[in-house]
Amino acid sequence: MSEKDNTSSGDIAADEQHGTELPRSVVEQAERLSRLARETVDDAEAEAYRERRAELVDEFDYAARVRHDDEATLVCHPQEWLEDGVVQMDRIEDTDRAVEIPLSGPGDPDEWRAVDRHNRELVEQVREDHGEVHGRNATAFADFAGNHYAKPVESLTETEMEEFLDEYFPRNAWPSEEQTEVVERSLELVYETAGERVPGS
Repeated sequence: MSEKDNTSSGDIAADEQHGTELPRSVVEQAERLSRLARETVDDAEAEAYRERRAELVDEFDYAARVRHDDEATLVCHPQEWLEDGVVQMDRIEDTDRAVEIPLSGPGDPDEWRAVDRHNRELVEQVREDHGEVHGRNATAFADFAGNHYAKPVESLTETEMEEFLDEYFPRNAWPSEEQTEVVERSLELVYETAGERVPGS
């Protein structure tokens, strides 16, 4: 299931009123990823945020970049406006199809850092209540949620959870055999600890 499939009809209707094909939830994730990329001091981590942002808007045939004038601004626009990575002015028929979001402003860094802080607190609760093995799996899940989606762990969808299990966990978490055997239970514990239902259950 793609990001399009996970988008509610309410989101789509609201965004159509503003002339853009990008659902509001996608714009919000792109903004969050852009802020995290600006805040981190780790070049590899920043690049991971930017790559995830590109993948996110690409689902809707959009491109994203940060424009630097007087302030940094996230710009998302249709890919059809581009040629060799450069916007062609003669291809722009309706500027309302683009989305521009200022990335500067008081309080913003705290807002975006709060997501990671929340995830880490949840991980520590899982570790304290259920042991180190589940704690390590919860840590990997929090890394995935933060680096790839910049979302609270418990808000990941069923599709995103499957992506973690099938792709991220075996390739990036370097799990022990014990971790692999219990990883699905670990994710259940993450959602239970957060007071949320496991997606798809």
